[in-house]
Amino acid sequence: MTSHASRSNPRRILLLGTHGQYNIGDELLLETFLHELGDDHDYVINTYDRADTAARLGDRYLYTLIDTARDRWSLLRHLWTSELVVFAGGSILKELSAATRRPRYATLLMIWAVVLGARLAGRTPIAMLNIGVGPLRTRRGRLLARLILASVSFVTVRDAASLEMCRRIGAARRVRPSTDAVFGVSPRWLRGGDDDRVDASGPWRIALNLNHDVEAPELWDAAMRALSEALTVLAAERSIELHLLPMQSRGKEHDDATVLRAFARSLPGVPIVEHAPEDHRDVARIISSCDVVVAERLHALITASKLGIPVVPLIYDTKVREISHQIGAVDRAVDLSVPFSADAVLGPLRRIAATPRETREQQQSAVDRLTVRAQQDFGRVRAWISARTA
Repeated sequence: MTSHASRSNPRRILLLGTHGQYNIGDELLLETFLHELGDDHDYVINTYDRADTAARLGDRYLYTLIDTARDRWSLLRHLWTSELVVFAGGSILKELSAATRRPRYATLLMIWAVVLGARLAGRTPIAMLNIGVGPLRTRRGRLLARLILASVSFVTVRDAASLEMCRRIGAARRVRPSTDAVFGVSPRWLRGGDDDRVDASGPWRIALNLNHDVEAPELWDAAMRALSEALTVLAAERSIELHLLPMQSRGKEHDDATVLRAFARSLPGVPIVEHAPEDHRDVARIISSCDVVVAERLHALITASKLGIPVVPLIYDTKVREISHQIGAVDRAVDLSVPFSADAVLGPLRRIAATPRETREQQQSAVDRLTVRAQQDFGRVRAWISARTA
């Protein structure tokens, strides 16, 4: 257990999420919630790598870190001593796919144990904020999700599919529709305080993110061939530069960096710039230097849209399909769960290149609405926390 900083009479909040697994999107969610909830609380944060999380957070907040895998007794103790339990975003109420190589109900059972422990500890208020719900393909999975949601005091979901799933399992009564929490922060904060991008002459810069954990792994190789063909054709039409943008560069067998390097070998004639971002600030700066982002990862797409960079979503699961709808990018999205040709990628890229201003304005209009919603919801959350810890 690791502690940092000190303040007088802070509220103790147990903040739970998927931290310390070297996924920049998950770490961005953690920093977003800390930034929005404020530095006047005493946070207890779970993590799979305390040293990594401590290095990322520094001494900006008062917090204690507990090891998700090893400090189960510490987690139980903090369930008894915390004033609130907050699940901070992410796809948490779901059945795991075979690609994760983990039991289907592992996440649901772990969350159910935490919720039950909080209730046994003295009816500690529980919030699940800006979460994703689903996929829940089995009767057992839907039952577990319904039991969990029935025990939670405050729930917001990040997309329409999550809300519909809550309705389907009979658990929508106290669920509020929202969006991803990251829409609530400013572009300047995402960049770490850096100034906005400055357009420069030169090749058309494409940031590419790939994630191997797809719902249809049998289609992966064909999808990569179609993507490679599309970029090869585009490179023959105009000068391009491909920027490799991994959101997870370690911690699992097929991390983004490994997959991107392998893909780059299929493009011998295309200039490649390999990046190794450490955090969301690095990601934002890379994206700000590009003209378009082609990505699977949810928070690569959200970061790009917040920074005003057009996106081509590569849909590999429900959350990316939903974000494509939210930011008005459905007509530019490519679904990796069905076979597609190079033209499916070339078409959106050509349209963006031909009408960059119109694409940016249309996307920005949707992002502005999502930003207002996220900021309003954080205001409600702060009021809810104050009312329960006064």
